[in-house]
Amino acid sequence: MFSPSTYVDRRRRLFEADEPARGLVLLLGNELSAMNYADNPYPFRQDSTFLYYLGVDAPGLAALLDLETGSTCLYGANPSLDDVIWRGEHPTRDDYADAAGVSTTADRSSLAADLADARASGRPVHFLPPYRPGHKLRLADHLDLTPAQVADRASSSLCRTIIAHRSQKESVEIDQLEDAVETTARMHRYALRHARPGTTERELAGTLAGLADAHGAGLSFRPTCSVHGEVLHNHEYNNTLDTGNLLLVDAGATSPHHYAGDITRVAPVGGRFSSRQRAVYEAVLEAQVSAIDAIEAGRTFRDIHLHACTVLTEHLIDIGLMKGEASAAVEAGAHALFLPHGLGHMLGLDAHDMENLGEDLVGYAPDQTRSDQFGLHALRLARPLAPGFVVTVEPGCYFIPALIDQWRADQRHARFINYDTVEDFVGLGGVRIEDDVLVTETGARVLGPNIPKAPDAVEALASAG
Repeated sequence: MFSPSTYVDRRRRLFEADEPARGLVLLLGNELSAMNYADNPYPFRQDSTFLYYLGVDAPGLAALLDLETGSTCLYGANPSLDDVIWRGEHPTRDDYADAAGVSTTADRSSLAADLADARASGRPVHFLPPYRPGHKLRLADHLDLTPAQVADRASSSLCRTIIAHRSQKESVEIDQLEDAVETTARMHRYALRHARPGTTERELAGTLAGLADAHGAGLSFRPTCSVHGEVLHNHEYNNTLDTGNLLLVDAGATSPHHYAGDITRVAPVGGRFSSRQRAVYEAVLEAQVSAIDAIEAGRTFRDIHLHACTVLTEHLIDIGLMKGEASAAVEAGAHALFLPHGLGHMLGLDAHDMENLGEDLVGYAPDQTRSDQFGLHALRLARPLAPGFVVTVEPGCYFIPALIDQWRADQRHARFINYDTVEDFVGLGGVRIEDDVLVTETGARVLGPNIPKAPDAVEALASAG
């Protein structure tokens, strides 16, 4: 945990926020989740907002924050003798409260009665949208709602305030993100060195998970580690690497405080890019570097996304995959055949930071609306950037057979796409290059140590394995 004063100050900002103005804020910590029976749970992961305001990384807790008195009560159960026998000595509820700078505690059994008293007094209870079924059922039970009513009653004003707080990272958070990316760098250097013919995807993915456990607090998400990089979130590890494949690895570790790394690199299996692979790789790299250089406070991420798409399209025109004028092709959305996702997303305690609070609330300003254009509709982050934001920058270029077949059959954007040339590239897979970037007062800074991405450096590391 950070110092108690860190959590006290974060809750103070919540109490002093313009919205919500009155009532109580209910923050539910996560429970253990059974994998296949109660005594065999998945590894515990605390709710990120609970971590942000209280820091306590243990199951079975909840907190009530009184917006009018500025007080906080932590609810939980003390360890039983059985807990000590099976899991060892653990802190008490009061120990957790002291570490979080909370002066009042209560047994978890009294939470329902305290909420009932608040509601009987006409005091609103603000809570966040539940993303686990257990949360939905607990909220329904405690607040006299049906499970179907819970999502609609979640507090959008509370979500907006929390998003404003968590979006701009404090120095202690930047340190944790640097830690996460340092471990992530170990993972990617290993993958680049060991992208050898005869190695299986499963071997590599397993080792990456081991490195995340050994040097950090585990994985921040299930990695993509595949020679089929055209599948954007590919979590199957059934292939054996062969000379001439491109191995795409999208993986991240977490820091001890659960801040997330999220990096993507691509390696040529056997140590050398083919001429076509190198051309596509260099197109993506130029788009990524240009996008990072374009980051500045006040500029919208949507604008940077479109800038990256234009740079990528210019290269695809040079390769012969596209034709016409690059800006017109991007305006029409023709480039989305090759880049059907957004440039990046917020990063912090979650890999897709705060997405459980509402993707549009996190990623879009009140005066922005999400596009319905294919590709652009997948842009998670569009809002103006501010110092302290941490974002991923991850353009890609993919050759997705089903998408190509559909667009070619419809002759979609035929004035911008050379479909005969595209067919020659089917089977190349996909290329994505991703870094984690801090927005500063003067521009941007890539977090963590260098992870090779220049094609010659990638080839050198892949050959050295």
